[in-house]
Amino acid sequence: MSPTGPAASDFPALSAQGQVTFLGAGPGDPGLLTLRAVEALASADVLVAEPDVLDVVRSHARAGVSTPELTVVDTPSTTVGVPVLRDAANLVMEAAKGGRRVVRAVAGDPGLDGNAGAEMLACAAAGVPFEVVPGVANAVGVSAYAGVPLRDAQGADVRFVDARTASDRCWSEVGASDATAVVSTTLDSVAAAAGELVSAGRKPDTPLTVTIAGTTTRQRTWTATLGTIAQVLKQAKVLPSPEGHRPVIAVVGERSSAAQRDQLAWFESKPMFGWKVLVPRTKEQAASLSDQLRSYGAVPHEVPTIAVEPPRTPQQMERAVKGLVTGRYEWIAFTSVNAVKAVREKFEEYGLDARAFAGIKVAAVGEQTAAALIDFGVKPDLVPSGEQSAAGLLEDWPPYDPVFDPIDRVFLPRADIATETLVAGLIELGWEVDDVTAYRTVRASPPPADTREAIKGGGFDAVLFTSSSTVRNLVGIAGKPHNVTVIACIGPATAKTAEEHGLRVDVLSPEPSVHKLAEALAAFGAQRRDAAKEAGDPVTRPSERRPGARRRRTTT
Repeated sequence: MSPTGPAASDFPALSAQGQVTFLGAGPGDPGLLTLRAVEALASADVLVAEPDVLDVVRSHARAGVSTPELTVVDTPSTTVGVPVLRDAANLVMEAAKGGRRVVRAVAGDPGLDGNAGAEMLACAAAGVPFEVVPGVANAVGVSAYAGVPLRDAQGADVRFVDARTASDRCWSEVGASDATAVVSTTLDSVAAAAGELVSAGRKPDTPLTVTIAGTTTRQRTWTATLGTIAQVLKQAKVLPSPEGHRPVIAVVGERSSAAQRDQLAWFESKPMFGWKVLVPRTKEQAASLSDQLRSYGAVPHEVPTIAVEPPRTPQQMERAVKGLVTGRYEWIAFTSVNAVKAVREKFEEYGLDARAFAGIKVAAVGEQTAAALIDFGVKPDLVPSGEQSAAGLLEDWPPYDPVFDPIDRVFLPRADIATETLVAGLIELGWEVDDVTAYRTVRASPPPADTREAIKGGGFDAVLFTSSSTVRNLVGIAGKPHNVTVIACIGPATAKTAEEHGLRVDVLSPEPSVHKLAEALAAFGAQRRDAAKEAGDPVTRPSERRPGARRRRTTT
């Protein structure tokens, strides 16, 4: 019996049309995207994003997503600092009517920031289905990152004011009240907005905070009063400025007072807030390290100093992999992520997968190498319980026992320039070692010219050296870091190499671990910040420091 219900073809409009998701991208910090926003971006066919948030959302979109550029119209309305995006609605409608899934990303929240409401109405009028994914509103997110609560236990009123469109009535109502006013304006218009509130009845000594580039590592907040904000910005040499059109959030009321911000300014008080840190590793190698640096407020910049190439004679590696499958080895020891990658690529070449490791014990020199193995589908049997190095691995490696170990051989795939520490230690423990060159390390190509100039000219606040080779290679491909740059080294050998190249080492990791190195650098940043505050000096980044100032090496 055939179904009698309506078929999909009975609804041609619905089957042909796509859908639009109006998505709030937040004030600027990519970490403020909601889980629902990430899901929507992953399934989008077309991404129509405001220029300010394109980089925030694009990394979550699938490969091949279309990102048409919005047309910015220079009309008199742009004099208030908000460019008009003329064709956003047209791009959205055209793509949706073509049956595509469209994400329209706006800064902040679609319902509170920008003009997304007009585009929603256009979709509704045309019968285009749409949904809304709320985001963290600019006024709310920036205030939170500035350490300025908008309400307290007394539950005072909060009024949101857009100075660009506020009417005289709006200023009068806010000025006559004692509500906390959150004013969206521009840097060069904030004094005028303060004047409007004073004219409407607010006292000139009412505290306010002004935050620019909120929720990003460029954030900066000034504390003043309605009557002194113009003078404060002038004394700070912020105005006049060609960047006066940049948007700011001003919070007016007792909750924005300096006394509270000293206790609540959690974001700008991070130990390396705004520091630009050079990480001489590839993005794959530096992923967890860069995340750690960001948690301290830093801006990591990865610059590869080595490139990985196959061995010149691959036959040795091919024989070892075949021996792995045929039961030649009791153990395989991985001393780097690159070693895991080299074996994995050889497996794929032969049509093998992680099941080929069945019956073989697997060792990893550290957590990152172990993570690469787990991603391959292999859980390592041995990871150092102490120091994450060849020496640490040997501390935990069991000696060969002819009773319990049916095979006495270890497969050690490694770089062509690796040291002999692990090989000698395993032989001393009674093991036979097949020491195989799995990959070669060569000096990477020089970074872009602007990066080289920043390295030599003091554009970086710090550089992390994780080995002697990273020191030699970075200096070789990009030049010597400027003397204002903080130099952090993973251990004494790396520090010695840095000093041999004329660098002053400021930070020495207490353990040979990249994460301990990052911790030590953060501790240095915190000490530096505390010293500036105790001396009554402004907190500045190392790149803003006068050349020639002396610093001492620190360890933690």
